[in-house]
Amino acid sequence: MADVPLTVNPLFDGTGLVLAKDPDEAGTYRFPRHDQAPDGTWRSLTLAEARHARIRPVGTAETVLRDWTTRGPVRRPVPWVDPAADEPVRVRAGAVVIRDEHILLIGFEEDGQPFYEIPGGGVEDGEPLHRAVVRELREESGLSGDVVREVARVWKERRREHYFLLEAEGELGARETLDNHGGTPVWIPVRQLPVTPVWPRRLAWRITHWHTTGWPSHPAELADSIHDLRAGCTW
Repeated sequence: MADVPLTVNPLFDGTGLVLAKDPDEAGTYRFPRHDQAPDGTWRSLTLAEARHARIRPVGTAETVLRDWTTRGPVRRPVPWVDPAADEPVRVRAGAVVIRDEHILLIGFEEDGQPFYEIPGGGVEDGEPLHRAVVRELREESGLSGDVVREVARVWKERRREHYFLLEAEGELGARETLDNHGGTPVWIPVRQLPVTPVWPRRLAWRITHWHTTGWPSHPAELADSIHDLRAGCTW
């Protein structure tokens, strides 16, 4: 008999999405298994709360939040997608650097259209993440930096990306001295991130939100399957 794909039936009540609290990690929630009965460890989150909660598995959470935001509460089975369960083929460290209400991005062009990435790159074997992100920032922008905190983890196509808030010093280096695969470091107003074609898409609008309201005490966890960087995203 063929394996039956695992699914989740999202449960909504009068408040919002009902999730099971993770007993081992504060502020983390999970979609309950089909054999779990409601008890005191369950909590109902509003859409606003769910957008900023750590919900596992992250792939399933992306689907539920996207559909809830664009169509309303999800009333159908949703695939159980847990990219965090697989060994990543690549680990990336990204640097979130904000100065004078502007964020540092690396600009590229494809088919005559601009797009941007948060500076960063692959972590070398045995290299600590904190050192990797400082190294990548220096190589791609010429800036020196110190890590403040990790703010997000993003999964996409078996890649795992760690994003850190950094305090940086110095000025942008000359383009010919930088190693950013043909990109150009630029400063973009933080408030424009939600409408800027930047990867990771699901992280961009959250950075604007966090810059205004405060950075998360624990790294956000996000799957991001968005390919159209110009599409609106608030989930």
